[in-house]
Amino acid sequence: MSAQSTPSAADDSTPIGEVPRHVAIIMDGNGRWAEQQNLPRIEGHRGGVASVRRVVEESVRLGIEQLTLYCLSSENWKRPQEELDFLLHLLQQYMIEERSRIMEQQVRVRTIGRRDSIPKAVLQEIDKTIELSAENQGTCLCLAINYGSRCEIVDAVRSIVRKVDDQELDWKQIDEQVISESLDTAGMPDPDLLIRTAGEQRLSNFLLWQASYAELWITEKCWPEFQEADLRLAIRDYTGRVRRFGGLVNNEVQQQDGETRDG
Repeated sequence: MSAQSTPSAADDSTPIGEVPRHVAIIMDGNGRWAEQQNLPRIEGHRGGVASVRRVVEESVRLGIEQLTLYCLSSENWKRPQEELDFLLHLLQQYMIEERSRIMEQQVRVRTIGRRDSIPKAVLQEIDKTIELSAENQGTCLCLAINYGSRCEIVDAVRSIVRKVDDQELDWKQIDEQVISESLDTAGMPDPDLLIRTAGEQRLSNFLLWQASYAELWITEKCWPEFQEADLRLAIRDYTGRVRRFGGLVNNEVQQQDGETRDG
C-alpha cells in the first residue's frame, strides 16, 4: 500500500494507459475534512457528494466499466442519528438531482447491501433510478448502501444452505463460482483497483471476497478533496504494476527456467 501526494500538472499530462475494468472506492474522511475547515460534519458529507459527481463523470470519460462506491456501511448505524438522517437525505437527493445526468451519460445504477433500515422514501428514489437506467450501456455505478462484506458472506452461505436443503444443489458442487454467484455482486467483475482516501490502511469490511487480488491505492486526501486528477493518478500507478495473481509473469517464468537449466 502506498500513500500518494497531491498530483501535479505534470502528472495530469502523462498518458494513463489501459484503464482498470472495475474501480472500487472507500470514500473516507468527510467528517475529518469538515473539522479541518471548522465546519459541521454534515458539510463534509455534502462536499463528498460533489466528489462523487466528479469521479462518476471522470469514470465515464475514461471508459471504466464499473465504479463501486462505499456509501454507507452496516457499521455506520452507530453514528449519531442526526448525521445518519442527513446522510440518507443526501442519498435521496442525489438520486433525484443526478437522475437526468445519469441518463445523459448512459450510467447504469445498481446497489449492494441490505435494504432493511433504509427509509421507504429513500428506497423509492433509488429503485426509480435503477429502473430508469437499467438499459443504459455505459459505466455501471454500484452504490454500497447499508453494506458489510461479512453480512454479505453470511447471507450467501444461508442462500447456499437453503439450496442444498431444497436439493437444488449438491454440497459437492459448492465452489468459488457458486459462492461468487451468491453474493450481492453476482454478475459484476471483481475490482481491479481499490482506492481509499484519508490515509487509512484497511478494507473496513468492504468487498472482502471480491477484492482478494485488487491493487490497493491509498491517498492522504480526504474524500471531499478528491479530484479527477487523483483518479487518473491512481490509474497511472495501477497500470505500472505487475499483477501476478499468485503466479509468475512470462519473463519471471523464463528467468526461473533458465536458472533451473543453468543449475
